[in-house]
Amino acid sequence: MDPRTNSPKDPAGATPAAGELSAGLRDPVALLLKRILDFTVAGVLLLLAIPFSVLIALAIVLDSRGPVLFAHSRIGKGNRPFRLYKFRTMVRNADAVLEEYLSAHPDLRAEWNETHKLKNDPRVTRVGRLLRRSSLDELPQLLSVLRGEMSMVGPRPIVVDEIAKYGKLFDLYVQVRPGLTGLWQASGRTDTSYRTRIALDRRYLQERTLGMDLFLLLKTIRVVLLGHGAY
Repeated sequence: MDPRTNSPKDPAGATPAAGELSAGLRDPVALLLKRILDFTVAGVLLLLAIPFSVLIALAIVLDSRGPVLFAHSRIGKGNRPFRLYKFRTMVRNADAVLEEYLSAHPDLRAEWNETHKLKNDPRVTRVGRLLRRSSLDELPQLLSVLRGEMSMVGPRPIVVDEIAKYGKLFDLYVQVRPGLTGLWQASGRTDTSYRTRIALDRRYLQERTLGMDLFLLLKTIRVVLLGHGAY
């Protein structure tokens, strides 16, 4: 299937069948080329990002109290947890702010339970909105790519609470490195349903090629510049 086609259909809302990994995620030579691509792209981008990162850190400190970076535990290859870092985009007491907001707006609780995202999230700071819109909050993840915890392209890094939603597909997920970008990020991000996100991860795991990775990296640039699905 051509990676340039639209998002896959969501058959009857069912969790996609697991199947097996594509040759592009099993073959030793293909994996070596993928790692070389990861290291090269992440290294170049990280060098280019240094001056922007200094300005972003300064803006965060001036905008609100709290640390510059936010760390969250995600599940990596081999079912090993790793710390995923982002530039902080939320207020310090984010959990309390969220609960108060959902209590005052019960109609939005279903949206939160389904996607774990809110279009108008009260926790997000002014600088945080700009960082999320431009995806600059994810720059620190380039370090995770260099360390081998993530890949430039792969399935979305998930949290423990999401394992049940992935069903049998989780067995494939833990055989690869999660990606800084992927089919979901290049296909509308938060404009897609959660079931579609899982279907996109399944498609990548079963169809990945070097050409797909290169195409998705280029497509991600366009999506980020236009701000599609980011909030």
